[in-house]
This record gives sequence, structure tokens and C-alpha cells, in this order.
Amino acid sequence: MKRVFSGIQPSGEPHLGNYAGALMNWVRLQQDYECIYCVVDYHAITQSYEPEVLGRRTIDMATAILAAGVDPERATLFVQSAVPEHTELAWLLNCVTPLGELERMTQFKDKSARNRKNINAGLLNYPVLQAADIVLYKAALVPVGEDQVQHLELSREIVRRFNARFGDVFPEPEPLLSTAKRILGLDGQAKMSKSLGNTLAMLAEEDEIWEKLRPAVTDARRVRRSDPGEPEDCNIFTIHKAFTPEDKRAELAAGCRGATIGCIDCKRVLADNLNADLAPVRERYRELQAAPERVREILAAGAERCRALARETLAEARQAMGLPR
Repeated sequence: MKRVFSGIQPSGEPHLGNYAGALMNWVRLQQDYECIYCVVDYHAITQSYEPEVLGRRTIDMATAILAAGVDPERATLFVQSAVPEHTELAWLLNCVTPLGELERMTQFKDKSARNRKNINAGLLNYPVLQAADIVLYKAALVPVGEDQVQHLELSREIVRRFNARFGDVFPEPEPLLSTAKRILGLDGQAKMSKSLGNTLAMLAEEDEIWEKLRPAVTDARRVRRSDPGEPEDCNIFTIHKAFTPEDKRAELAAGCRGATIGCIDCKRVLADNLNADLAPVRERYRELQAAPERVREILAAGAERCRALARETLAEARQAMGLPR
């Protein structure tokens, strides 16, 4: 069975973009692959953060992952910082990674431009740690969206450089491309982001779901109900693709193009479908929140298993580089 690795930052409670773009896929993948899932708290500290908040957000994210349906009997879940081999391997990989490759990363350029007061070395080296996360477990596959392909390609290049210099230690990870279209924020302008205030929380209650969806931006063509629209240009319809059955989506698309339904009608259907999907997730989250020791036990067991794998891989890499095992 092929091994999959994927990670998510501890932003606290996930929003709908996290759920539809990552967690729903994680739940599907655990049926067919050996999956290792990680809350990547080392990555989170490359940005401004409050130390007293980070630990709580890490547990909140792990709880949400389990509530979304990741099964610790089928997949391994752990916190990145519980396995220090990640950072040691990242240092080894840094030593075969050209500086220019890191400076060309789009994410580094974007984040540096947005926050010029906190351009730290961790932000520059983020993709190398990401490569270490993957190859530490010799993962064959990495689920990625279109915005993450560049980082995975760098991971593959780092593996090629390392293996060419020191021998075949790491397999070259392959992308497992997501078919889900990225969900934009409810303002339709950018990806969902808490800092932009355009998110819908994964754990939102029924009333909040409707409160958020009702004013959400739709296709700009539909100024009046009688104006025909194009569903493929509407962010609300993109969300429908993750939560509404295909036959109902076809009906909504025809109604939009023919102006026989209004945007508010389309949103009501989506609100009902979202609530039907998320209600059991909310219930599982409440149950896990009431038993935090259970979540910590799952994370500890995951870290123990991952450390055993990580130590073995790191020993191979060290030996190949002429370092003591």
C-alpha cells in the first residue's frame, strides 16, 4: 500500500476551504492508502503568532481533523514538533538546496511582500522543511492543490540532488492532484482567510451558515433575478460542487443560466446541504472537546509511530552523508 503524507497548519478552527480542500480528501484517502497526517506547528511559527495561543490552536486543529472523519485506526495523526527529526533532516536537506531556488518560491515572495517586518530565515527555508516532512517518511504520494505544486516540485528536486550526491536514500514523491476547485472567500476576492474576514467556519451552527451565505458574493452578471448567470464563474456554485449531488447541481446550473431561480434560492439549497454535512462533524467535535485526553492519546500514539519511522530514515541519511548514525 502506498504511503501518503499531508500536513495542515494549526490555524485553530478550520474553515470551509480547509474542510473541502483538505480534510474531506484526507478522509477519502485513508480508505486506499497508508496515510500520515500532521499538524505542522513548526511551519506556523514562520509567521507572527502568540505563544500562548499556538498550543491551543494545535489541539483545536487536531480535534477538528478527527471530527471531520480521519480515523486513527486507519491513518496516523501527530504534531510535527513531537518528532524533532523533522528539523534535523531539514538541515541536512538545506545543505544540498541552492539559495536561488528558495528565493524564487512564489509563496516566499508573496509573504515577504505582505509582511516586510518579519522576513525571517524560517520563511525562506519553509519549502525545505516541507520536503523533510515528506521524505522523512518516504512518502510516495502528496495530495496537493494547484497553488502547492511549485513547493512539491522543489521537494522532488531536493530529493534528486541528494540522491545524486549521496546515493538513493529517498524516493521521489509524486503529486496526488486534488480535483476540487479552490473555494474562494465569501467576498469572492481571494482564498478564505480569517484575517480577511471572508470565511465560513467548518463548525458553524445552522443559523451562522445562513447568516454568512446570504450576503456572499455571486456571479456579477446577476444584478437582478431576471439576469442570466454563469455558474462556473460563481464561488457559491464552486462550494455546491463539494456538498451538493450532481443531479441537483445540474438543476441549479440550468436555473441560473435561464434566470428561473435567484441567487438566494441557490444559497438556501447550499445552506441546507452544508448543515446536513457539517451537523455530524459538529457533534463529533463536541464529543472530542469534552475528552481532550483522548485527542492527546491519539497524537502521542501517532508521534511514537512516526518517530520510529523518522529515526530509521534519518540514520540512513546521516550515514550516506558521512555523519554518525
